[in-house]
Amino acid sequence: MTFSPASLLTQLMQFPVPRRYCVAFSGGVDSHVLLHALVQLRDRLPCHVLHAIHINHGIHPDANQWTRHCEIVCHDLDVSFESVPLQVQKQSKLSLEAVARDARYAEFTRLSLVDDMLLLAHHQDDQAETLLLQLLRGSGVKGLAGMPVCMAFAQGWLARPLLAHGREELQEYAMEQHLPWIDDPSNQDTTFDRNFLRHVVLPVIRQRWPAASATLSRVAQHQAEAADLLDILGQQDLASLATADARIIRIAPLLALAPMRQRNVLRYWLHRVCTLTIPSTVHLQRIIDEILRADEDAEPLVHWHGAEVRRYRDHLYAMSPLTAGDPNWQQAWDLQDCLRLPTGETLETQQAEGSGLRKTDLAQGVTVRYRHGGERCRLTGRTHHHELKKLLQEWAIPPWQRDRIPLVYIGDKLAQVAGYCVCEPFAAKPNEPGLQIIVKPADPAIETTPENKDNSPGCTP
Repeated sequence: MTFSPASLLTQLMQFPVPRRYCVAFSGGVDSHVLLHALVQLRDRLPCHVLHAIHINHGIHPDANQWTRHCEIVCHDLDVSFESVPLQVQKQSKLSLEAVARDARYAEFTRLSLVDDMLLLAHHQDDQAETLLLQLLRGSGVKGLAGMPVCMAFAQGWLARPLLAHGREELQEYAMEQHLPWIDDPSNQDTTFDRNFLRHVVLPVIRQRWPAASATLSRVAQHQAEAADLLDILGQQDLASLATADARIIRIAPLLALAPMRQRNVLRYWLHRVCTLTIPSTVHLQRIIDEILRADEDAEPLVHWHGAEVRRYRDHLYAMSPLTAGDPNWQQAWDLQDCLRLPTGETLETQQAEGSGLRKTDLAQGVTVRYRHGGERCRLTGRTHHHELKKLLQEWAIPPWQRDRIPLVYIGDKLAQVAGYCVCEPFAAKPNEPGLQIIVKPADPAIETTPENKDNSPGCTP
């Protein structure tokens, strides 16, 4: 099928209707073809608003000239233009290619508005290269599914409407329309894996199998269907493991599943439900061997980039990596504003009657700190004090959370285990004015760093 604006319109009509079409515009031939064809269709599109986003990685000496070229093209096409400068530096264990890609998508996410559709100019040959890369990396079905045609992204969608067309078709269109484009010399550098496949491996394959790109793209489609089926099975299996907290599942019914279904439901749970990075085959097997089969009183941990899994009793917990706590942290609190904790959580107050802390006691001064050991508390309705350690065990609080629970002191006495109980004699009696202290979870949009961990707009530092 030859590429044309009409073929692009057919594909776009299968996607949701956005508020804006945002083209990731590098200035290369593929993204220029996509942008040019969209302009030809502007009056026929379900949404007439077109916007181009150019990411200046700052890697090549001519990067600023490329930005200017893209701006001129968009001006001539009457398309709004936005340029974002980046400073990309190679990180250990990550290629410059991967770092640049991650930074680029982070900017696309940041710039996305509600119901935007980000359009990428990936084509059939890109899909074939992606499949081969994933195959050589030992990826599973999800990796071999390649790049999806359309998916949820940021506040809207991300779509690749050119996946049915090959590189040569797009270049023919560009030459017919006399489009000027940028040739990034890094695309010829075969030290990059993708370029090695593009310029060395695939040409040899096509000598024997000319339709290799189309065939490999079809394979990716088959794998995408298989991945969808595995997700359906994972969702069904997860229903028998679920608890009230989506990030906690029961271990006993998980062990009752066949090994392949254990691995599948764990992948589905970690990625689709917990939105964590998918563990490698090695890490997934470690979860099964070292955590699922561990003794109930053990405290095993398996972690990988951006995620970790722990066990407590008969439950499996998934989370982002916990930051190291400061056991010596403490903070005086005047109760006028919310208090941000080192963990990123906040303490807030709420007026109450007959519950919470007795307000008349608060004049002695309030301090918040973490557990040091030896704390004791008498619960309302009980006649004697309990060690806090025993109470935390009684409440089935996982060990890694116990030293992260904020303790509220009035004077030098423990008055409240925030989020769990108020200690006698500080509990407000019926009809007495009280103040409830509420723990708010950490906001994932606010990164907890040494510079901001104790500060937040509207919170006491």
